[in-house]
Amino acid sequence: MLREEIAMNYENFLELVKKRRSIRRFKPDPIPDEYVDRIIEAARWAPSGFNSQPWEFVVVKKHELKESLVNIISEARGTPSGPPTGMPAHRTPTGYANAPVFIILFGDPRVREWAPPPVKSSDERWMSVFTSSLALAFQYMHMAATSLGLGSQWVSTVNHPKADARIKELLGIPIFMEIYDMMAVGYPAIEPREKQMRAREDMVHYDDCGEDDFRTDEAVKDYFSKK
Repeated sequence: MLREEIAMNYENFLELVKKRRSIRRFKPDPIPDEYVDRIIEAARWAPSGFNSQPWEFVVVKKHELKESLVNIISEARGTPSGPPTGMPAHRTPTGYANAPVFIILFGDPRVREWAPPPVKSSDERWMSVFTSSLALAFQYMHMAATSLGLGSQWVSTVNHPKADARIKELLGIPIFMEIYDMMAVGYPAIEPREKQMRAREDMVHYDDCGEDDFRTDEAVKDYFSKK
């Protein structure tokens, strides 16, 4: 491949990365089943520890099931499940409720049995490999959704202890499966705010580094005070 073609591919990729934003308000318009298939197909090819491919995807489109999921998640969060009032669109806790599709990503812990001995024998290493594998698949899902002109949101409360068992019972999921996260996906109903970005030179360090090369406590505090 020519260097110019590589550069073009990178620029296209970087533009896609920049477009991926968390959307917290969706249009109820349905999305094609083909789009859902493409999102999952991309995730299927994500890297995973010892190529374990521990993922399972549950696609939820039925209105009554989505409504039940929103209620379970809201109760676990301790927030109202009704329409948000008096909150900016980028902060609404149940703005995802109108999304036409929820995709819940589960992990199958039984793959641990076939992990390399150092991973299999260590709870800490195993959990790191398992979680990283699922995180990569989940990120591929979001990038695929963006490439299709869709918006998506992470709905992480699905793995809250107060939600986990109820969601599995609702959807008929084996109790031993691990819920990683849920993606709400659909056509955006809002434009996301401009993303606040740290300067690249503030986060990249080369070779030998010292404490002075990293942010001070005050710099970290200042970053979050502007969000």
